[in-house]
Amino acid sequence: MFAIFKRELKSYFNSPIGYVVLAVLLLLFGYFYYTVLIYGISQYIATSVYGNMFTMCMMIIPIITMKSLSEDKKNKTDQALITAPVGVTSIVLGKFLAAFCVYAIAMLLTLVPSLIISMFSDLAWGPIIGNVVGSMLYGAAMISIGVFISSLTESQVIAAISTFGVSILMIVIGSASSIVNNAFIAQIVNWLSFNTRYQTFTTGIFNISSVVYFISVVAVFVFLTARKIESRRWS
Repeated sequence: MFAIFKRELKSYFNSPIGYVVLAVLLLLFGYFYYTVLIYGISQYIATSVYGNMFTMCMMIIPIITMKSLSEDKKNKTDQALITAPVGVTSIVLGKFLAAFCVYAIAMLLTLVPSLIISMFSDLAWGPIIGNVVGSMLYGAAMISIGVFISSLTESQVIAAISTFGVSILMIVIGSASSIVNNAFIAQIVNWLSFNTRYQTFTTGIFNISSVVYFISVVAVFVFLTARKIESRRWS
């Protein structure tokens, strides 16, 4: 698994993808940090910076995951992976962790301005850390879905657009519960909503059930992706 992870992580930075993702996210975060400094509202970093950037972070994820397995499928290098003396779950985990690592690096780097600002101002670190952790957990779930979608097609464009569509759906599905007349269905929709579970972190509250939920989503889609690759091995 580590060999797959290392190879995939290098591939992100041997191509423009890794640098573009980091540059775009950090540039956008930098803009919102700039507005915080201009208006002197450093106590509202959690909402003014991370609140505004959350949706944009989710929109970047399809760019990270689009090549995970579709590129190998297109270039026929997936045959080497499938026949390699390593479990398919290890292959999927290696690719998932590489994609997540790129995203996590970007999110951790966004804390640097907060650390600098904290030298001159008192910050409410609970909501800031909560936003970062929540974004990572939400991002991990979306990355696992993106890797699964990437395993279904050899077109990176289709993989990116499909993951983008799912990302939009998961963002808006939480609001759908308010327009559903049936209370039972509304409760199910609310329970499935990524956004509803993410919101608890934005206030600095670390909800264990939400952590378990996001990790479970990752486990389910890693399993499904492994089964998809396994089916190609036997076919």
